[in-house]
Amino acid sequence: MLDDASFYTFVPSVQTQEANLHLPRHRRKTSILEQPPEDIVANAKLIGAENGSSKSAPEDKGPPKATVARRAQSYTDFHYAARAVLKENRKEKERKGIQNELDFADWYGGLENDLLEASHDQYKGYLEELKNTEVYLDNVSKETSATLDLLSSLSKSFNSVETQTTAFQKQCEDLMVEQKRLESLADNVGENLQYYSFLEPITRKLNAPGAGNFVRGREFSDMLARLDECLDYMNNHQSQREAPIYRSRYRLLLTRGLTLIRVHFIAALKDIAADVIKRIADKQLNDATMSTLLYAKFRVGASELKEVAQEIRKRAVLPENAEPGAEAEYQSLMNELYTGYSSTRGRLILPLVRKRIGEIALAPSSAKDLVTFARTSIGYMRGMCADEFELWREWFDGQDGLYDYLEVLCDPLYDQLRPRIIREVQILKLCELCTLLQTRYFKDQDEEPEMIDPDQLDFAGMILPALEDAQTRLVFRAQAILRDEIENFKPKPEDLDYPAKNKLAPLLRRASNGPVTSGRKTSVSETLPKDPIIVEEGESGYGFDFEASFQGWYPTLRKAIWLLSRIYRLVNSTVFDDLAHQIVHQTTLSLQRGSTSLTSSTSSTDGQLFLLKHLLLLKQQIVAFDIEYVSPDITFDFSGLASTFYELRDRGGLFDPRALWRLISNPGATLLPRVVENMLDAKAELDGQLRTVINDFCAACAGRITSAISSSTVEKKGFNPSTVVPTIQSSAKTEVPTLRKKLDEYIDDSRTRETLVGAVQDQVVLSYENWYEAWTAEKRVAAGGKAGPPTPLSRKGKGREDEVWDAGVFAEWALGVFRVGRGFAGAGATSGSGGLSGEGDEEEGRSVSSL
Repeated sequence: MLDDASFYTFVPSVQTQEANLHLPRHRRKTSILEQPPEDIVANAKLIGAENGSSKSAPEDKGPPKATVARRAQSYTDFHYAARAVLKENRKEKERKGIQNELDFADWYGGLENDLLEASHDQYKGYLEELKNTEVYLDNVSKETSATLDLLSSLSKSFNSVETQTTAFQKQCEDLMVEQKRLESLADNVGENLQYYSFLEPITRKLNAPGAGNFVRGREFSDMLARLDECLDYMNNHQSQREAPIYRSRYRLLLTRGLTLIRVHFIAALKDIAADVIKRIADKQLNDATMSTLLYAKFRVGASELKEVAQEIRKRAVLPENAEPGAEAEYQSLMNELYTGYSSTRGRLILPLVRKRIGEIALAPSSAKDLVTFARTSIGYMRGMCADEFELWREWFDGQDGLYDYLEVLCDPLYDQLRPRIIREVQILKLCELCTLLQTRYFKDQDEEPEMIDPDQLDFAGMILPALEDAQTRLVFRAQAILRDEIENFKPKPEDLDYPAKNKLAPLLRRASNGPVTSGRKTSVSETLPKDPIIVEEGESGYGFDFEASFQGWYPTLRKAIWLLSRIYRLVNSTVFDDLAHQIVHQTTLSLQRGSTSLTSSTSSTDGQLFLLKHLLLLKQQIVAFDIEYVSPDITFDFSGLASTFYELRDRGGLFDPRALWRLISNPGATLLPRVVENMLDAKAELDGQLRTVINDFCAACAGRITSAISSSTVEKKGFNPSTVVPTIQSSAKTEVPTLRKKLDEYIDDSRTRETLVGAVQDQVVLSYENWYEAWTAEKRVAAGGKAGPPTPLSRKGKGREDEVWDAGVFAEWALGVFRVGRGFAGAGATSGSGGLSGEGDEEEGRSVSSL
């Protein structure tokens, strides 16, 4: 407490001036010598009082009491203070005076003592000062000890307080952590509890009377969104004990809310419809005003009801893990909205549609004309469906249920159009109807399919049933024509008037196509189109007349090409290919029957050339139709079954179950009929028929020329080989001109004619070579030599007619007789171009050459 070091030394410390420069910059307190006398006396009294009180007062363990006495700063100050106290005591005694002897004795003793003290004043003063200093230091030591004890207790108290404060701080931190945990837990409990506490108020709202009145309000949408959140929470927290119960209750409430929307939506529709019906009944409006009222009135509240219906649509969504074909939970409610709207609008629109379709059906222009009726009625329905499509978009999002409603609106059209299509017997009208529907409402099949725009009406799907009905009726009529006019065709005598009809055909074609100035023979293929087209009878397409072009053709061929040209691209490609194969097959059979009839009435050559000509025309015409489908012909072979039954009957086991079971279980059993699948390709069949006809024709012509070396003639007795060449020469001179004349009557293409003549020539030369080899071989054997290859005779020029020519000489002679190529060149020169007679002729010539 007393930390001044100058108190513990008797000699005041002397410091240098340099050291004093580092002392604190504050004023030092005034010493006792510099203080006025009254301050010194006051300090002395205080010191005396302290000395007296220190003896009587109990020892205080606390800190010293604060006083106003100034502490001595040095030993000299303390010495002066002590002498001032002694002097004050002596003056007090002098003021009292000498009253008696005792006082005198005291005074004398005092004086003596003063004298003694005067002699020892310095020492006594110093002794007194030491005693006072000792007393003072003892007090200071006691006070210091007390202060140290107090500081020690304070330090312990401070350590205890620090320990307690640290513990308290830790407890406070733990409490803060616990408080935060409890607050978080309380927040979580409150957050979780809000999904449970929402049940009661929403139940009261949805079950209250008149709950459907606030369906259009924003509060109702928020309530449904809140229900969705509660359901999601219950689905995500199924481990909570009451989550399944609340989930089922919330689901019932959501169903209740969506049902209120459905009831309100249907009621609003009925109110609008009732208002419209009342206005129509009161004012007796015409059709135009009535139609305007029907659409204007329904557009007034459409936006609000659309938002209400959207609440159901948002929840009618399939989950991600739904099975194929499953339906959304609330899709039935959305379907009820669609059904309610469709029925309400249908009651208002269908009478107008029926009335309008009936008027179109009774109109003079469309009463008996299928195509006119279809064009007018479908155009009206297209406009009606477009208006309903736009109105539907104002009530609903998406197209679910739209086309079902539009199909109902189109029922009056189908009720009128379908019977007309079924009763239509003119195939041209059916073709025109199919063309109208395909070109106006459907895209070309060759184009790439495009995505359907959801903002555009897909009217093609609406009239697809009408197109399918027309195509079905068209195929049925085509099959009837195929059956009646091709398969069951009975030719008349004038139908088989060949080759007279071939002579009249060019004249009729030239009359229809105008005068011919080129001087060449007109080919039938030149007057035919490159691609099939659909035309009315008597009308021309691509600048030619079908009837004139078909002159000279057999009726079945003419009907087949006419039929193919009209159904091409009007029916499905698979259906067309199958039907085209049937038409080609039956046409081929009818041509064969016609050829047989012509052969019996005229000659085999006429029959073969008739069949050859018409098969070539048929092959040339079907190229344009691009037939790609191969028709399978499936039959059942019961031949093995019949033989098995006969065998069982002979053995006596026909009614034995064990024998029948052995036959069935045997892998090679013939008890069951065998399925035979034959692939019929009309093109391959036609090529095969052409090949057969050409071979037969060439063989017949060559056989008549080489009759002298036929097997029957050679085997006769008296056969003279030297007569072979003259006989063949004589036959060739007669048959070759006849052959060319017949070819000119039937075949218009010069290339084809020359090709056939060349084929006959080759056949004649081949027959002669075979006979010559056989004859020379027999001659060597008869001469006793071995039968080896004949030695060719080296002859140049012509051989003698009375001897046998070798194969080379005969071939040279055949070239000169048949004149293959030179006749073709002469025909080409006649045309003025020296080339081919046309593209079709070239194609026909290539076909014959390939066959």
